Amino acid sequence: MKVLGIDPGSRITGYGIIIKEGNRLIHVDNGAIFTDAKLDFPLRLQRIYRGLTAVIEQYRPDAVAVEDIFFATNVQSALKLGQARGAAIVAGVNAGLPVHEYTALQVKQAVVGHGRAAKDQVQKMLKALLNLPEVAQEDAADALAVAVCHANSIGLNSLLRQRLKDTRN
Repeated sequence: MKVLGIDPGSRITGYGIIIKEGNRLIHVDNGAIFTDAKLDFPLRLQRIYRGLTAVIEQYRPDAVAVEDIFFATNVQSALKLGQARGAAIVAGVNAGLPVHEYTALQVKQAVVGHGRAAKDQVQKMLKALLNLPEVAQEDAADALAVAVCHANSIGLNSLLRQRLKDTRN
C-alpha cells in the first residue's frame, strides 16, 4: 500500500510518500509546498491544492493521511490551518482516494512510541525507520510521520471496524 502523508500548513505544507510491504516501510519521496505570504490567502490555498494534486498524480497513492488540527491559542492561525487542511483533504477526495485523519498525539505514538515526543525525536526515528540518508525537513518529516502512522494503523483500523460491525449485528 502506498500512502501519502500530509502535514498541512498555510505557509508550508509538507508531504511524504511511503510504501508498506508486509512489515517493511519504504520511503518513496518527501518535500514541501511553499506559499508566498504576500499572496491573497485564497491563492495560497489554491497553491496547496494544486501542489498536492500534482503529487497525487505523480505518485498515485492508495490512501491519504492528514494531520488533524492541534490546539491553537491564536484563533486566526487555527482558522488558516483549518482551511489549509481543507485544501489538502479536497485534493485527496477529488482524486477518489480515502482520506484518514490522525492527531499529533496519535502520530507521535505510532512513530516514537509515546505521544509527547519532541520533533527531533520523530525526525531521528523516521530517519532510522525509513533508512533516510539524512533527517528530512521539518514539515516533510511531519508528513512522513503521518504516513507511517496510517501504514501502521491499517490493520488495527480494519479490525476495529469489523468488531464494531459485529457488535451491531
